[in-house]
Amino acid sequence: MVSQKVTVLNKLGIHARPATKLVRLASKGNSKVFITKNGQRINAQSILGVMLLQAEHGSTILIEVDGADEEIMLQKLVNLISSGFEEE
Repeated sequence: MVSQKVTVLNKLGIHARPATKLVRLASKGNSKVFITKNGQRINAQSILGVMLLQAEHGSTILIEVDGADEEIMLQKLVNLISSGFEEE
């Protein structure tokens, strides 16, 4: 298992569009992906779970990936979030 903290940079946080991008990416790999914010841990392959995190701009979240492609998947997810979900 690998993990990394990342800050949500896009102005509107992880709203519907970024949540969809995140879930689609997390579901593509061969690993389990979890996100934790303020002690709440969710399955990143669940759109409802991601939306319930209410990760606003400036939030720090922990991404955990466990599986065959964990290193690659972690880097892709960190890049997506760090890019502001390519919204700006």
